[in-house]
Amino acid sequence: MSDAYEPVRIGLVSVSDRASSGVYEDKGLPALRDWLTRALRNPITFETRLIPDEQAGISAALIELVDQAQCQLVLTTGGTGPALRDVTPEATLAVADKVMPGFGEQMRQISLNFVPTAILSRQVAVIRKQALIINLPGQPKSIAETLEGLPQATPPVPGIFAAVPYCLDLIGAPYLETDEAVVKAFRPKSAIRPKAVPGAT
Repeated sequence: MSDAYEPVRIGLVSVSDRASSGVYEDKGLPALRDWLTRALRNPITFETRLIPDEQAGISAALIELVDQAQCQLVLTTGGTGPALRDVTPEATLAVADKVMPGFGEQMRQISLNFVPTAILSRQVAVIRKQALIINLPGQPKSIAETLEGLPQATPPVPGIFAAVPYCLDLIGAPYLETDEAVVKAFRPKSAIRPKAVPGAT
């Protein structure tokens, strides 16, 4: 990573009653941090939160990450199923300026390649101010699959992260450059900037 790439602040939120109370180790935050570090060429500042399944607390964390910590991208993991304690989507919608339903639709489509219970997932994505907030699944394997897609499938299934950089362009957030070996960002030709030169000022 170099100064040629715009820095980005990314919020990571793991929603789990048991992990937040220390019953077991949280695996969502490390999985998200690892994937993003591999996928993005930009210098990243991470803001991480491990919180219980409480709607007001989740909404408060999302507001704080966007409004105070100035995160331009916020990814949550956990709390998106039909169980009574799963309230991440409700908490996310409560802080939204705009809803971006295509993200949730594509995540469920990807997961349906593996399990029929994918239709039980309720992930949503929203825009708040100049930030994109996306609910991701709880399992590290599912997180990577939904972000990267299934490039080896016939036909290939695009992951949701391919659309994230252009979405951030449109809302005035930093220009994200991806490592195409992990995920290839899609932008219209008119939106593509010249490749950054490592070490350039």
